[in-house]
Amino acid sequence: MWDHTGNQRPDFAVEPGPGQESVWDYPRPPAIKPDNRLVEVMHGSAVVARTHSSYRVMETASPPTFYIPPDAVDWDQLVSTGGSSVCEWKGAAHYWALASEPETPVAWTYPRPRARFEKLKDFVSFYPGRIACLVDGAHVEAQPGRFYGGWITADVVGPFKGEPGTGHW
Repeated sequence: MWDHTGNQRPDFAVEPGPGQESVWDYPRPPAIKPDNRLVEVMHGSAVVARTHSSYRVMETASPPTFYIPPDAVDWDQLVSTGGSSVCEWKGAAHYWALASEPETPVAWTYPRPRARFEKLKDFVSFYPGRIACLVDGAHVEAQPGRFYGGWITADVVGPFKGEPGTGHW
């Protein structure tokens, strides 16, 4: 049974330094916050997405996931792909792959998010383990685990859901 809700940081959590956040202080259900840092997604030298107007979704134990507005995405580089999943908070996800590599999803959207997450409608998040993601010019590290899409940056500390030995937390 999951009992972490961001109300009390567990003893095993890394203590954040100056300018850092502990993912164990993030709430459950997740919070959505606007972020004005430069967020870029690159495939080689091609810009797939670029914005100063993203949202960060922050949930206990996971690094934030950045969501990019649809008008900041070069849709010519993406194709709809099969597969689906359902987030208990946001609803049913739709997946996107690079047009040049249509077999591997690199992004997802919520075309019909649940009411609490309506502002994420059609915003796009990318898997940093499958495509290059940057925040203010710094490369993002992928959240461990095959399924997770969190963006690990220097300003967040864990341990993160999905790391070896964590099970699925």
